[in-house]
Amino acid sequence: MSDVRTGHVILGVNVLVLGYLPAAWQSDLLNKDSFVDGDYWKTIGRVAERATLDAVFLADAPALGNPSYDANAGRLEPTVNWSHVAAATERVGLIATASTTLNDPFDLAQRLLSLDYLSGGRAGWNIVTTRDASAARNFGLPEIPARDDRYDRAAEFVDLVLALWESARTGEEVRHHGEFFDLEGRLRVPPSKQGHPVLLQAGGSPKGRALAGRRAEGVFAAELTKEGAITHYREVKRHAADAGRSPDSVKILPGLLLSLGSTEEEARRRSDELHDLGPASYSVQWLSQAIGYDVSRLDLDAKFPEEVLAAIVDPASSGGSIGFRQSIHEQIRATDPTVREYLRQTRYTGSGHSGFVGTPEQLVDHIEDWYRSGAVDGFNLQPDVLADGLEVIADEVVPLLRKRGLFRHEYTTDTLRGHFRAASA
Repeated sequence: MSDVRTGHVILGVNVLVLGYLPAAWQSDLLNKDSFVDGDYWKTIGRVAERATLDAVFLADAPALGNPSYDANAGRLEPTVNWSHVAAATERVGLIATASTTLNDPFDLAQRLLSLDYLSGGRAGWNIVTTRDASAARNFGLPEIPARDDRYDRAAEFVDLVLALWESARTGEEVRHHGEFFDLEGRLRVPPSKQGHPVLLQAGGSPKGRALAGRRAEGVFAAELTKEGAITHYREVKRHAADAGRSPDSVKILPGLLLSLGSTEEEARRRSDELHDLGPASYSVQWLSQAIGYDVSRLDLDAKFPEEVLAAIVDPASSGGSIGFRQSIHEQIRATDPTVREYLRQTRYTGSGHSGFVGTPEQLVDHIEDWYRSGAVDGFNLQPDVLADGLEVIADEVVPLLRKRGLFRHEYTTDTLRGHFRAASA
């Protein structure tokens, strides 16, 4: 393993409310109200900060999830939730997901900058365009717009939000007359300690990656194979260079689903038992919505039919995330599994995020390998049960990373943007 690369990994935790598996709620460490319990959220923030993690990350959910495949069907609004956590922490970054399809740019710019100012410059915005039809109906739209239309709107939306954040610094009015928005005005919120929130992007489509290269400072990627991750890493970095930016100015941070144990056998047993406690249809339903194909029609003990594999990467397909679909297709081609084997490989989610089962030391080996190989700048970790999984990250994983010179021993910066930049030093 080469040690040429300097700097250290960036680590966030994707706070999937209770954990990424639907049985997480059954943990003895939780109660029936944990997902709306202020003390629960403060504890998550404090443990992440004790570990000197770069950020905690919360997805938006503008519609009630389907519990047959959504482990956390109900969620709080991210910016409000992180404002609460900001009062209990001092350094850890606070990343909130918000849709450019279902928000107003002036309102969102003001909300995010308010969080950034009040948290001392620790806010980040994870930009998504939303593909959920039920969410669209909650906002008075008959259906979700086509993918290209969503990304065209997103590009203008992001430019407008950045202009509004600049107006907070200069006091000058924004006069914008575009294809999607017509606005004249300025924000009354002061600029934050870091100027404005850090921009992250989560889409894996060509337009999404181009947007990331042009504007994002971080990408929440979906990767199942190291080879695919290296290809996508280089693509986004190239987009950044083409936009006149330093390739290092955008950090690539795939999600990584975790089940950890003191031995590999213990970790696998934990993962299997948690899956068995959840809905029997969970994995199949998750994979179905991820690839836009009803997987329940397939023989779970047979290989994926060629026509299904072709449909997964068909640009005309409207189902699922392009990033997830590409990642899933690469993993199936690389390992040639049966459907059941694939679901086990991905730790029963069927998503485009890689699954890891093993010991903390094996996880650190994995993180170091991908980082040294130029596949990632870090990871957004997603424990199976957050209440105890985050403690293991703080008490066992992070110390091992520190021993290898791959992670900070203490915070040296106060802002989220500062954390990201310090990782390259």
